[in-house]
Amino acid sequence: MITVHHLENSRSLRIVWMLEELGVDYQIKHYKRDSKTMLAPAELKAIHPLGKSPAITDGATAIVESGAIIEYLARRYGGEAWQPPGDDTRWLEERYWLHYAEGSLMPLLVMKLIFGRIPQSPMPFFAKPIARGISGKVIGSFIDPQLDTHLAQIEQHLSANTWFTGDTPGCADIMMSFPLQAASARANLDHYPGIRRFLEQMEQRPAYQRAVEKAGPLSPMS
Repeated sequence: MITVHHLENSRSLRIVWMLEELGVDYQIKHYKRDSKTMLAPAELKAIHPLGKSPAITDGATAIVESGAIIEYLARRYGGEAWQPPGDDTRWLEERYWLHYAEGSLMPLLVMKLIFGRIPQSPMPFFAKPIARGISGKVIGSFIDPQLDTHLAQIEQHLSANTWFTGDTPGCADIMMSFPLQAASARANLDHYPGIRRFLEQMEQRPAYQRAVEKAGPLSPMS
């Protein structure tokens, strides 16, 4: 039996979504964030030394990191639709989007979250204008232009494709779901109809809706 060690309002929702799509038996162990720090509780360190989610245990095997978990589930429990053969052009395309999600897109979204919070952080009153100026400069001159470039690339791809690597959802779609949901909270998607369409069709899937019912809704921190 697979156990999903699920931290509320976190990336692990997409692991539950994938398990629902695969139709694999699993159970969820829920963990609450610290109400002040919003960090994971210490008991998650019993699963992995970093004490972070997502994490799953499959029998005696513990797997962490979203991409590693998704590739493991696809390899062990998915068919060809979830694990295209190496000579299929979808294989390389899927690898790209699967690793791009956390390797390129999420760092920008995390940076925007952190720098956006700096002006609201406790500090001497005379430091607030300086902090506001620095954070605003970083967001305006670096983060937002970079984010626009990335979103434009994704929009171009989704305008020509139903899902990231085919006519049905695959590993890349599971991985890209969280950063695009986060982007919808931290960026204006009015000019990205392909991304909005992707999020809508994802949220309409029965497997995704079951995942939300079991793991709880996702509210990307803004």
